[in-house]
Amino acid sequence: MSKDTTTEPEKKGGLKKILLISVAVIVLIGAGAGAGVYFGALSASEKRPEDNFPKLVVRGKEAPVPAANGKEDETPPKVGTVSVPNDQFKVDPRKYEITYYAIPDPFTTNLADGSGFLQIGISLSTFYDGKVINNIKRQAVPIRSVVLMVLAEQDPALLSTSQGKQQLQRQLTNAINDVLREKEGFGGIDNVYFTSMVIQ
Repeated sequence: MSKDTTTEPEKKGGLKKILLISVAVIVLIGAGAGAGVYFGALSASEKRPEDNFPKLVVRGKEAPVPAANGKEDETPPKVGTVSVPNDQFKVDPRKYEITYYAIPDPFTTNLADGSGFLQIGISLSTFYDGKVINNIKRQAVPIRSVVLMVLAEQDPALLSTSQGKQQLQRQLTNAINDVLREKEGFGGIDNVYFTSMVIQ
């Protein structure tokens, strides 16, 4: 009736191994979960360039805010609330507010055939918030340059027609958006309007 003493220590050793492996697995799972939460929070707090893009301004009944001196000379830039994936997003003009920005100085250039010159004043429209207007002001020099290059390529006979003027509007809109995309990462100009035009 003797007891086998070799199985009891082996059972204790086996239990210790299982216990150590279980603790190690729990520690690894906890560390993995902690790292996941940490890096998830870190990536969520990182700013992406898209976060700084202009947003669409929903149409509403906004009254102009008087300036500090009591005059309504310049309304503050609009703040948008609707994010879009890019500036080529189709905008429903009935849903969003439009802002016009007049380029201060007219553009004067010789025409393509060298027979005369063209002088125009333009205004830009956008459905996006004040960031687009600020981008236009910041990039005034390259915008002015590209507008003059587009104007210098125009045929005076074509500009005398309505279709020619509409084609010029599209060319200027595309050229200005290209400059803004290159320099600011976002275009946002909906259309170019002529405020004056002299062809001689």
